[in-house]
Amino acid sequence: MKFREGASIRAIAKEVGADRKTVRKYIRQYEQQRQQLMQIGDVQPTELIESIVQPPKYDTSKRKPIKVTDEVLERIKYYLNENQSKRLKGQSKQIMKKIDIFEALKEEGFNIGYTTVCQTISKILSQSKEAFIRESYAPGDICEFDWGEVKLCIGGVNRKYPMAVFTTAYGNYRYARLFVKQKSEFFQEAHAYFFKSIHGNHMTMVYDNMKVAVKGFVGRNEKQPTDALLQLSIYYGFQFRFCNAYRGNEKGHVERSVEYIRRKAFAIKDTFDSLDDANRYLEDICNRLNDKPQPLKNNKTAKELLEEERPYLLPDVPMFECSKLENLRVDKYSTVMFESCHYSVPDWYVGKIILAKIYPSKIIFMSEGEKIAEHPRRFGFNEWNIDIYHYIRTLKKKPGALPNSTAFAQVSKQIKNIYQCYYTRKERDFVELLQYMKEKNKSVNEILEVIDKLLKICPKEISTSKIILLCENKNQVLTKSQQENEISQKAKEHLKIYGNLISGIKDRQGVALS
Repeated sequence: MKFREGASIRAIAKEVGADRKTVRKYIRQYEQQRQQLMQIGDVQPTELIESIVQPPKYDTSKRKPIKVTDEVLERIKYYLNENQSKRLKGQSKQIMKKIDIFEALKEEGFNIGYTTVCQTISKILSQSKEAFIRESYAPGDICEFDWGEVKLCIGGVNRKYPMAVFTTAYGNYRYARLFVKQKSEFFQEAHAYFFKSIHGNHMTMVYDNMKVAVKGFVGRNEKQPTDALLQLSIYYGFQFRFCNAYRGNEKGHVERSVEYIRRKAFAIKDTFDSLDDANRYLEDICNRLNDKPQPLKNNKTAKELLEEERPYLLPDVPMFECSKLENLRVDKYSTVMFESCHYSVPDWYVGKIILAKIYPSKIIFMSEGEKIAEHPRRFGFNEWNIDIYHYIRTLKKKPGALPNSTAFAQVSKQIKNIYQCYYTRKERDFVELLQYMKEKNKSVNEILEVIDKLLKICPKEISTSKIILLCENKNQVLTKSQQENEISQKAKEHLKIYGNLISGIKDRQGVALS
């Protein structure tokens, strides 16, 4: 209108419904931009051309916020930093939301609206967003590890079980195994089983900040590995690295694998007779998943890609022995307590310090370099694992304590039957039998065979001395003279008892007459 029709600023302002000052400002701006364009010549000033042809815009770049003062901004940043600190401490459920920060600012006396607080927080957080870098992986280079959790019914008991999951970065080969706890020995055993299954191991293992892998922090960023991880690294020869805190994307393969395996394996079946049965089922599921073609990998299966990696894997070595050592004291019950469970040792070690080699499924006790006891490991609360042969010396002194003891309660059903059938109220003789079985390494079945022979020869009297005699002369049978000697010996014992009874009656009668 100005340049084509020669209209005045007053007429233009009236026509478009704008203030004369605004009209004058944009006309002058247009004139200046065209003049600059003419002076540039052949150069293509993209921004200048766009500013000429685009509608006028208000320049808010230099506008300062009225409510969001420097003091308010500092307080908002303070609360956001507190939220980040809580996340690192595992308190992510206790962080402040935007409404909480708004209410805290109002209580501090700041005059600011909720929408302004939300916009300011979004602006601050957007400045800290990170970019992601897509990686390509070399064969045999990287494998990722993580723990998952599965709720199962095993042996009629419902509980949560940790699931160790390995995923190779090159081919998405997956391996998983269930354990009872997320302890260092189970962490080591998981690696040992995986490396054994693929007959080698990768150059680099990747972990998050799990306690079984990270012992502590040195400075702000450097992480110190646990002894369990160092032992694995030294034995198998792999390197390791850790992800940043709360950065699951840095090991995205295994993060997805945990959810994927858990869903594919246990969404259909979640009840098993034993943990071994559950692990066999889980291994079968993993094999099926590894046999599936992968569209993003040229339809190759994970097993095929693992075979491509095999020449680049570190050499296969014998399976790592997963155990930890602890010095423990033997209590007055001749037991050692570990993780609230009691394990018996020979009773002459009461009060002494012994060495315990703790494996995922068993515990071996050592003293002066010699093995003194071995038990299957228990994981309940206040459970007792008692071997009656560890208490022979004490039971010889206190035979009456045998029937009601925890040690006797845990013996096999066969040994209980021997006691109840032939040794009731003859505990001392039964303890001698147990001592013989221990010293001579005799099995319960051998003793039962000898008892069957004795029942055919002299069924009225089963004694430890006869059992020992037949055991030592296994291929011999008691001769007739030996049988007669046994009978005559018992007859003499009975006559002696009767004689004592008669003499006692006579003595009492004599006293009565006098």
